[in-house]
Amino acid sequence: MTLESGFAHIAQALLWPVLILVAVGFVYALWTAGATLMEAVQRRRPGFRQLTVRDDSTLDALELQIVRRLEAPRLLGRVAPLLGLIATMVPLGPALQSVAAGQGQQALAVFSSAFSGVVLALAAAAIALVVYSVRRRWLLAELLVVKAEKGWA
Repeated sequence: MTLESGFAHIAQALLWPVLILVAVGFVYALWTAGATLMEAVQRRRPGFRQLTVRDDSTLDALELQIVRRLEAPRLLGRVAPLLGLIATMVPLGPALQSVAAGQGQQALAVFSSAFSGVVLALAAAAIALVVYSVRRRWLLAELLVVKAEKGWA
């Protein structure tokens, strides 16, 4: 087995796990978008606060809390396009070989599935980045209120 064929086998083995991750990421993006919409409704109530503030809370602890709450959508927004690229590139090698062999219909089926993966991954990333931005703004605004209440500079 040559190095190139070894790489090709590894890449092919990655395709299904990557497609599953893209699907899970897309479902998570939809779920977190719904949760963000619900939070938007809840935020209309006076006194709503997402941050957990105790008497002994420090500014560093609250900032860490914010980072933890934003980590998943931020990570999805950055990783999903990479997964989409993998989901597109892996099938392209065999599809191009099919085109070279004159099997255009088979190549077309591979191309359409490859592009479906990248579209779902990009949609997941876009949703996650919007959720990240909105939640970040909300949590930083809450942090400003807590800082004012605690008398922190």
